[in-house]
Amino acid sequence: MFEVVYGESRNRYAARALAKRLDDVLDEGTVYLGYPVLATADEKVQLDALLVSRAHGVVAFILSDTQPFTSDEWSDLVAEQDRLYAVLESHLSRHDSLRSGRRLATSPNTATIFPNAPHNDTNETPDEGFFGALDEAITWLEGLTPVSEPIERALHAALQRVTTIKPAKKRASVVKPTSRGAVMKQIEKGIANLDRWQKAAAIESPEGPQRIRGLAGSGKTVVLALKAAYWHSQHPEWNIALTFHSRALYQQIDDLVTRFAFEHMNDKPDPDRLRIVHSWGSSGKSGIYSLIARSLGEVTRDWSYAMATYGRDNAFQGVCRELLLVAQNRNIDPIFDAVLIDEAQDLPPEFFQLVYLFTKEPKRIVWGYDELQKLSDAAMPSTDELFGKGPSGESLISLASGEGEARRDIVLPICYRNTPWALATAHALGFGVYRSGGLLQHFDEPTLWKDIGYNVLRGSLEEGTTVTLERSAESYPSYFPTLVRPDDAVILKPFVTEAEQDSWVADEIVKNLADDELEHDDILVVLPDPYRAKSRAPRLMRELHARGIPSHLVGVNTSVDEVFQNGSIALAHIHRAKGNEAPMVYAIDSQFASSDFNSVTRRNSLFTAITRSRAWVRITGFGDKMSTITSEATEVVNNGYQLKFPIPTKAELAELRHVHRDRPEREEAAIKKATDSLMTFLEAIERGELDIQDLPPAVRTRLTRRLRRGVSDDDA
Repeated sequence: MFEVVYGESRNRYAARALAKRLDDVLDEGTVYLGYPVLATADEKVQLDALLVSRAHGVVAFILSDTQPFTSDEWSDLVAEQDRLYAVLESHLSRHDSLRSGRRLATSPNTATIFPNAPHNDTNETPDEGFFGALDEAITWLEGLTPVSEPIERALHAALQRVTTIKPAKKRASVVKPTSRGAVMKQIEKGIANLDRWQKAAAIESPEGPQRIRGLAGSGKTVVLALKAAYWHSQHPEWNIALTFHSRALYQQIDDLVTRFAFEHMNDKPDPDRLRIVHSWGSSGKSGIYSLIARSLGEVTRDWSYAMATYGRDNAFQGVCRELLLVAQNRNIDPIFDAVLIDEAQDLPPEFFQLVYLFTKEPKRIVWGYDELQKLSDAAMPSTDELFGKGPSGESLISLASGEGEARRDIVLPICYRNTPWALATAHALGFGVYRSGGLLQHFDEPTLWKDIGYNVLRGSLEEGTTVTLERSAESYPSYFPTLVRPDDAVILKPFVTEAEQDSWVADEIVKNLADDELEHDDILVVLPDPYRAKSRAPRLMRELHARGIPSHLVGVNTSVDEVFQNGSIALAHIHRAKGNEAPMVYAIDSQFASSDFNSVTRRNSLFTAITRSRAWVRITGFGDKMSTITSEATEVVNNGYQLKFPIPTKAELAELRHVHRDRPEREEAAIKKATDSLMTFLEAIERGELDIQDLPPAVRTRLTRRLRRGVSDDDA
């Protein structure tokens, strides 16, 4: 298969002509336009195009827009090609996988392409490289030496900058070949190459907006970090911002961007030109919101004001709306050349509209959207819903792209983080697939199941029909079935009391560190209730301390920008855990998800906790309510990690969303009080102590009328 990856070319039209011609004559390979940027100690060298294929190895192209005539002009062209060869050879020689003894396993080839066949009055013929028109270059390519499949794969890895994703830790303490630590070494070694979808998303640079979609663990954060570093190397004068919703992502993104920038520029990124900032910001660090507020000369609202004014759940949306109303009545001087947004699904439309106003034309706004981070969402919002419309009702943002252009809407279909068994379990519990009362939630478009990597085994993805789904083999990397067992990937442990649960979790962490050869920062404990985490975490931390294991509650004992610490176990509530991952995850207190009150939000929290795991997850909980989670998770295993359920009709879906809608916490006590009173009344009737006729006539009439009508139109 032949692919074209559309990066930023100095000569866009000539680059597209080259790509089209290569596409016409080559059966396989990848041509990168305007990528990579190669750095030496003294300079930065940009390629016009680069071909990597089994049949030709690696070929770097210079696209000349002039015809050489004089001896000096030819000398300059030869020198330019020699410099390109030297830089490319130096870059490739850094990778052991591309070396054979003291030399490169394959030498790079270089070519300078002219608009027409060059005229050479000097009778000088360069000794090496190709100089000529495009048609002649095609003939020249046929004579190049092919490379092996491993060398081709190593070339892609070297050129896509993903070797820097490999963890800095060496896992030197791993000595047992079958320990969990040894398994993680193999998994981390396996994630060494961008797949074709990630590659396009990271490098392709449209003249305008771009959306990158995919499940958690599909590589969106890595793609955005690589794109930010690439743009920064191409345009050091640009003001670029990379932003995110979860403060705990800062550590991960900053590390990725720094390493990618070193690959591109042989230097750290300029923090004044490439900003890694939270979406809101804080008193100590700028954010997108605070930068925009300052540019408008407005007061930057803090969390205390926002929560008091708009409530906990609408705090950020409220302050963004305030600022947007101000901005819409001003003449705006944009402050960003490009903005990249991770975790877009967690940010309000008003935030996107602010970003749109404060980003220069052609509105280089790239946002990564998790298809199912919020299981209860009716559908992914449209670009009109996110960015609004123009004064005449026209769309401000278009994701359409023409032939020979960088794509503006890219889906990442492979989940590298979660095992297929963990993801199937997470979806089953999140949706309530095996819940005794039926589904809790579903999305509008049933076909989305295919988009996120499920195959239909039986039935069909149509409303009102029963379907059986299974994770497709193409939706996860091949190393999972080889290295991880299903019965070890997901383990469910119910307990009678919280103390018993905490004692078991602490004992298991001791084994993880001692026997499994995992390190402290390989382990993440996720607390489901963000509002009670401060009072809940210390009880488990005491159990760990009693076993000589240090631990910390993220954002309380540490900075909100840092999740993992060397030599300490991270405990994080669900909001702090989002966007992060660990080889071993403990999703504790899972009975929290079995409540009938705000059940969808609670189920989503359990889904998010499970999907933090890179290899193993332990789902634990205690008390009577844990039996609900235990029963459903057991059904997943008994059904071979297949999901079987009836797809709701539109009417049924509307009813689900009404019945299981979120309500303010203050209503929970009122509902419980009313339920207890009603239960007392019913029990008295069943014992014969009361009769329905004992109720006052007006109450009896209203109750009878309500029961006959069911849910009223006012409540629907």
